[in-house]
Parts: sequence; C-alpha cells; structure tokens
Amino acid sequence: MILRHHQSHIYQMFIRIHRSAGCQEVVGICDQELLGTTLTEGDLNVVISPAFFGNHLATEEEILAALRDCENINMFGERCIDLAVRHGYVDRESCRIIAGVPHVVIL
Repeated sequence: MILRHHQSHIYQMFIRIHRSAGCQEVVGICDQELLGTTLTEGDLNVVISPAFFGNHLATEEEILAALRDCENINMFGERCIDLAVRHGYVDRESCRIIAGVPHVVIL
C-alpha cells in the first residue's frame, strides 16, 4: 500500500484577521510581494502594511475560508483577487487598479 501525504499549496499571499469584541471581523489579504510597499497614484498613497495584512503566508484553503466566512475583506494583488474571482466571490469588473495593482473591498 502506498500512502501519499497531501500538503496544502502555499499561494504566496498574506492574511490577517482582525477581531474585536462586539464587531465583525475585518480581513486583510495581499500578495506576498506587495507587503511593505506603498502604492502611489496621483494624490493617493496606499501602504500595504504588515500591521494590517499580517505576516502569515496562507494556503488556498485559508483564503477561501476567510472569503466564505467573513463580511469585510480588503484585498490587494493579482493572485488573491484571481482566487476570489475563480471561486465566485468577486467580479473582476468590481476591482479598482491602483498603481497597476488590483484592489477590491468585499462588504
């Protein structure tokens, strides 16, 4: 008999779930290479901060669980948004592009 070990694929995305008493969860998800950068477009500056997006490299299953279970999600990056689009959580047309990076908020 052959036993196979299945390992969850790491999708190079960071996730952080912010919880506070009496409030809904707020989730930050971003592609790995964006963490710690600042996106600048005109007068708009968006900091992709580890304080908000965390330092936990997530599996596809973790990202999909957050998309399924949480009501307030802020996402930056092609990979995480592509995952959300492929699973029907986001329409590509609802994304905003900031400095060439796709961004979406799910409420």
